[in-house]
Amino acid sequence: MDRKISFAPVQGAFSQVLKERVQQYFAEKGISMRGGLHMAIKSGFYLSLAVMTYVLIISGILSVWGLLLAAMLMGFLVACIGFNVGHDAIHGAMSHRKWVNTLMGLTFEIFGASVYLWRMYHNVIHHTYTNIPGADRDIDGRPLIKLAPSQPTHKIHRFQYIYAFAVYTLTSLNWVLRKDYQRMFMKHNGVYTTKLPSVPLIASMFMFKLVHFTLFLILPIIVLPVPFWMVIIGFLVMHMTTGITLALVFQMAHVVEGMEFPEPHEDGMLENEFFVHQLKTTANFSRKSKIATWICGGLNLQVEHHLFPHICHTHYPAISDIVKRTAQEFGIPYYENKSFWSALASHVRHLRKVGYIPVQLG
Repeated sequence: MDRKISFAPVQGAFSQVLKERVQQYFAEKGISMRGGLHMAIKSGFYLSLAVMTYVLIISGILSVWGLLLAAMLMGFLVACIGFNVGHDAIHGAMSHRKWVNTLMGLTFEIFGASVYLWRMYHNVIHHTYTNIPGADRDIDGRPLIKLAPSQPTHKIHRFQYIYAFAVYTLTSLNWVLRKDYQRMFMKHNGVYTTKLPSVPLIASMFMFKLVHFTLFLILPIIVLPVPFWMVIIGFLVMHMTTGITLALVFQMAHVVEGMEFPEPHEDGMLENEFFVHQLKTTANFSRKSKIATWICGGLNLQVEHHLFPHICHTHYPAISDIVKRTAQEFGIPYYENKSFWSALASHVRHLRKVGYIPVQLG
């Protein structure tokens, strides 16, 4: 059964004024909302570094410890390419040329994640129903992790602020080995009923999964002069590094203190209009840090990303001042943590707090 969820009607001029001011910024600068030379250089940097690291791994010249360190670096680069290249491309924000976005989006597939499913669960569901329990699968950490106050509480959750980070290391492995297969054949995605994807889409997912396992598991087992179990350990290390990196960046945006986890009324209507909803469920961290923005692909500025996902992340630092000023003018909260570490501490406090909150029944 489809779940009817709708946003409150637009009240006031906030969203319109904000859109106009952001559009005016690009008009005055005479620049495109998509990525330019900066984005091309950045993408080339990360992709080249990943290729060089991969070649170094399969060259056979590294010691066992060198291979493990290279696997960690590869895992970190996979996350960075996801943040900086694939994410923007799949949103259509990298380039005005569709083929460029499609080509760069394939980095997701090579690293083991389905673009088709990412579009459905991230671009559509997460970006629309942000932090809504039961709809936004990004806040569904059951059974080990409780992220929203209204989710069921189990005794183990009182310790989740301690063990959560060990669970986070499994994010990428779960994605590559289980989640995509499960979601491809699910009849309901949490919001509406889905049809079984076409045979070509299903075949494409399995084909790219095979490409991923061939590149990062089968080929290294064949060419490297080490026992096969060492390659498997390296594969796990790579994915665990990717997993913890992905989880930390995304959790800092929506699962920190102050975030709302709104429940629709009985008629499916939410309390706030769309733009206000995004501001109340999303937080930035290290907004002024060029290093954080370079590594995270602008996902340290998730407020701006959720409001304007079609704009390339290289523009987020500039428009963040516009968004913050406009929100303050209209009395709407603009959440941000000054640094990654303050955001991380806030996330830990949130985990500890909700781990003790029992669900009120009736």
